[in-house]
Amino acid sequence: MRLDDATMRRRVEAARSARLATIAPDGGPHLVPVVFALDGPLVWIAVDDKPKRSRDLARLRNIRATPRVSLLVDHYEEDWSRLWWVRLDGDAQVLPPSGWSRPLDLLRAKYSQYDAAPPAGPVIEIRVSTWRGWAAGAD
Repeated sequence: MRLDDATMRRRVEAARSARLATIAPDGGPHLVPVVFALDGPLVWIAVDDKPKRSRDLARLRNIRATPRVSLLVDHYEEDWSRLWWVRLDGDAQVLPPSGWSRPLDLLRAKYSQYDAAPPAGPVIEIRVSTWRGWAAGAD
């Protein structure tokens, strides 16, 4: 069953995590789990202090080279009549530090973990152009 715009937005706003897909240099997909904040037509994702090998992340390099991305938010449970997903497609950019204030405020409001360890950035901005969604059953 296709989801209407209001239902997709409500489910994405309430979701706690998603998967960000970028395009790798070889043209293949690069997929990582992320936390995010939705702000109108924008999605914000920050690089935080969870352990990483480097701050020079593949997702950031991929976005700088090819800004087309997808963000997948989904829900799974054993009762398959309750499955759903929403995919947001758009163009991303890595923001300079001067653009981090609002995204970081929204992320801190959504994730209490960021009160103790605010994300240090960089911040990814996705300007969403297309929403697509599906659900196994009605709400």
